[in-house]
Order: sequence, then C-alpha cells, then structure tokens
Amino acid sequence: MWAASCLASCCAACACEACRTAVGSIGRRSARIAYCGLFALSLFASWTLREVAAPLLQSIPWINHFHKTPDREWFETDAVLRVSLGNFLFFTILAVIMAGIKDQKDPRDKIHHGGWMAKIFSWAFIVFLMFFVPNGVVSVYESISKFGSGLFLLVQVVLLLDFVHGWNENWVAKDEQFWYMALLVVSVVCYIATFSFSGLLFHWFTPSGQDCGLNLFFIVFTLILVFAFAIVALHPKINGSLLPASVIGLYCTYLCYSGLSSEPRDYECNGLHNHSKAVSTGSLSLGLLTTILSVVYSAVRAGSSAAVLSPPDSPRGTDKPLLPFSKADEQEDKKDVPRPVTYSYSFFHLIFSLASMYSAMLLTGWSTSIGESGKLVDVGWPSVWVRIATQWATAGLFIWSLVAPILFPDREF
Repeated sequence: MWAASCLASCCAACACEACRTAVGSIGRRSARIAYCGLFALSLFASWTLREVAAPLLQSIPWINHFHKTPDREWFETDAVLRVSLGNFLFFTILAVIMAGIKDQKDPRDKIHHGGWMAKIFSWAFIVFLMFFVPNGVVSVYESISKFGSGLFLLVQVVLLLDFVHGWNENWVAKDEQFWYMALLVVSVVCYIATFSFSGLLFHWFTPSGQDCGLNLFFIVFTLILVFAFAIVALHPKINGSLLPASVIGLYCTYLCYSGLSSEPRDYECNGLHNHSKAVSTGSLSLGLLTTILSVVYSAVRAGSSAAVLSPPDSPRGTDKPLLPFSKADEQEDKKDVPRPVTYSYSFFHLIFSLASMYSAMLLTGWSTSIGESGKLVDVGWPSVWVRIATQWATAGLFIWSLVAPILFPDREF
C-alpha cells in the first residue's frame, strides 16, 4: 500500500511537472496556437458533456427545478450552453483587459503571451462556475448567441473575400504569362467543380416523386448567383477577374449543400440522409473536427488580418507566421527597443468570444432542434436558413466589393 501510494504521488508530480514545462515553453510566436488549443479543448468539453452530463444535471436542484422534468435533450443543450458561456466570458474578459495595447512594452503584453497555468485554471474555474448560474441567465445567453453567431459568420465571409481578392492581386501583380495561365486554370477548375456539385445537389435534394420546390429554388438561385458573379466581374467598367468570381461561386454552392444537408433527417426531400437516421460516432467526430478547424482558422486569421476587420486605431496584421521558422525570429523579440504589436490582441480575443457562441449554436442545432436533430451536429431548419442567409450575405458583399470602387472612386476599399 505504501509503495502504491508513493508511486501514485510520483506519477502525479511528474504529470504536474510535465504540464508546467509544456505551458512554460509557450513563447510569443506560439501564443496564438495555444489559444487555439484552449478553444479546441472547450469544444471537446462541450461535446463530451452533451453526451454524458444529462443525468448529473437532472440531479442538480437549481438546474432541474421544474415541476415536470424536461427531456434529456434539454439538459444536453443546457450543458453545451453553460460551457460556451464560460468560454465566452473568459475570452471577453481578456478582450477588455487587452484593449488599447500599442507596443510590446505594455505590461499587458506579458499577460497575453504568458501566465498559461493561471489562464488554464481561470478558464476551468469560470466554466465550473457557470453550472451554478440560474437558468434564466443561460436562456438570455442563448438568445444573444444567435446574434453573436451571425456576426461571426459575417466575419468569416469578410475573411474569405479578403483572401480571394488578395490571392488574385498577388498573381496578377507578377505580370507573367505563367501566372495568368494559373489564374485561368484555377478558375476553370472551380467552375467545373461548381457545376458538377450542382448536379449532385439536384440528384440528392430534389428526388423524383416529391414536391421539393424550396430545395429546387435554393439550387437554381445558387446557379443564378454563379453566373451573376462572372457577368459582373467581366463587365468592362469593373475590369475584374474570373478567379474571385469562380472561388466565391464554388463557396456559395458549398453553402447551398451545407444548408440542404442540414435539413431534418425525416424530411422527404433530404435524399442524402433520409434512409440513414442513425449517424455514427465517426461521422459526428468528423463533423466536430471540421467545425474546430473552421472556427480556429477564422479566429486566428481575423485576429491578425490586415483587412477591414481590424479597428481603425488598432495595429494592422502582418504576414508573420504563427510559429517561427528560425531562431532569429525568436531573438528579434528580445531586443530592448519598444516594438509595436503585430495584431490587435483585444480583437483577437473578441473573435474567440463570437466563435464560442457560434460553436454552441452548431452543437445544439441553434437551440431549437430538440426532438428534431437528437444528437446530430448542426441539423434542423434554423441551421438551413442560417446557411442560406450566409450565402446571400456572401453574394451581396462580393458584388459590393466589385462595384464599390466604381460607385465611389474617391474612397479606398
């Protein structure tokens, strides 16, 4: 017994020392990766508690104070929302603390890049406290999350537009025949993929013998947008390029697919899943992994983007990598000369706050699909309309990005 106790103590000490060493090795260049890891951990915790925490929440009197106990799905949704609320508060507090940082001599710069053991414990403590707040607070947060999620989706659209236009300008600026041919090849490939994908949408979501007018409208309208993008981009006054039009057209087609595939599993026009209502754990894991990658990419790129996402008085992003490629990059930060920060710390954390709301809505089917989606991720009519609305917003913003310089030539876009 004594030997076993000593062995357990040694293992615990080694584990603590390993954790302390790991978080202590997080430097300036890897801080953003660490925040991404913490956010991914919060998504994993949300998903795990959604699967296993319902019986525990049912036994907590200040949560289950109803005269009639709700269905299990209500407690699963409540668990996700409480973790999301803790995550939202954690990153919002950091966003407030980091507001106004201009250079790396600011004492708060060290808070942003260091103190990881304290941050991890603070995050865990805040999430733990959320299971003691009244149900009314969680209900209010659920309502606010729907608006915050919409704002996060808008950020994703702006990021995509910034990326596509930057990609096109970078290749055109090379002014070589090879890169012009590359622009043409990529554009043609995107259009082939778009029209092939559209054919699959007709096959999957407009089955014969069913009245699927809504699905047909979504698919046909998507094709109209694809042609409209090309016509506007090639207009003589616009003098644009097919590359942005083809990439945005492909993305809008994907959004159409994403929306249609989120239709309820028992909907007769959802030919993709109406014969397989049971979704495997592997499929759910793949869906959650895709969500993590999408949310983390958007948060990191938004926090460091030099596009219109950054506030006017904030530092503009640079093209520096998230992780250093040489020791010279690390030594560059050790100089005693005050250097401006390379991105807005406050805005970076604010994007994670919005991403916390968005991920909660995905895991709960936008908190309105109880009894409709079961344990599925991002399934239900609210998810469908969110995707379609995102597609329309993408189309509007893309066309505006093309015509705005013509309508307002004196302004910089």
